[in-house]
Amino acid sequence: MTTPEPSPAAPPVLSVRGLGVRFRMRGGRHIAAVTDATFDLAAGECLALVGESGCGKSVLASALLGLLPGNAQTTGAALLTGPDPAAPTDLLAAGERTLARTVRGRRIGLVPQSPAAHLTPVRTVRSQIGEVLRELTGVRGPALTEAAETAAGRAAFPADHLDRYPHELSGGLAQRAATALALIGDAPLLLADEPTTGLDRELVDRTADELRRHTDDGRALLMITHDLAAAERIADRVAVMYAGRIVELGPAADFFGSRGPRHPYARGLLDALPERSFTAIPGMPPELGDLPDGCAFAARCTRATDICADPPALTPGDGSSAACHHAEERVDA
Repeated sequence: MTTPEPSPAAPPVLSVRGLGVRFRMRGGRHIAAVTDATFDLAAGECLALVGESGCGKSVLASALLGLLPGNAQTTGAALLTGPDPAAPTDLLAAGERTLARTVRGRRIGLVPQSPAAHLTPVRTVRSQIGEVLRELTGVRGPALTEAAETAAGRAAFPADHLDRYPHELSGGLAQRAATALALIGDAPLLLADEPTTGLDRELVDRTADELRRHTDDGRALLMITHDLAAAERIADRVAVMYAGRIVELGPAADFFGSRGPRHPYARGLLDALPERSFTAIPGMPPELGDLPDGCAFAARCTRATDICADPPALTPGDGSSAACHHAEERVDA
């Protein structure tokens, strides 16, 4: 009897290679918001992208959706697998017509960082959910009422608030409304940009769990967050961003577990948590328009030496990749 050949692994839902974003400013100055971001994201996987405010996380998400301002320049590639795996869509090269008609909402769902700016102010939440349901699922008529309440419930949005307008919602309710809209259509890839902002701990956990269920159903989730507790709760892998670069990428179990991160900055993020040592990272991140030639974290790092004048590459080792000349070589606890 002939042993069948194993089936080839499915291509990643999203494959990002060398993604860079620079903004042209007055006077010919440039701001390097994202530099050489490279990662894959598979179906059924949650990748948490973490880092301090202003490090480029949300800019990366905007680049994937084609929502950057006119003064932005992008480099690299971001391949989104579609119905034909052999013909992925390069999100950085696709035109606005393609992105608007076939990508946003249908192949990529978005939980926005500023939900109030994404909700139509003159329409009720029910009306907006109903419109998205009709467009993406084809539900119409009497069934729309029940479908809208079911969609709202997925994000813990109360049914008795569906007939309210956005200005009548608290920040937390607006966040839940935006999450409900993003989950409609069950897009193969979900970008959640700070999805737990404005929520109390119970709702943070409930929202994170719903995002995890969405992922466990075979979809990919890129969660951009500063909430490390939410990331620990649902992420499979963690990517740490600093000054526009991914400086560590590895399994969440290692990152949050006894082995810990390998990059000094990533370790500093965890040490700053109240439930850990509650020790802040000294200093401030560099300006993205005035980055040093070498390691951007060197000025804040207790391990820095002369070799840090050379930019470190993101190199694999000991279960994760780290861009550091002095990365921890971990041992099993």
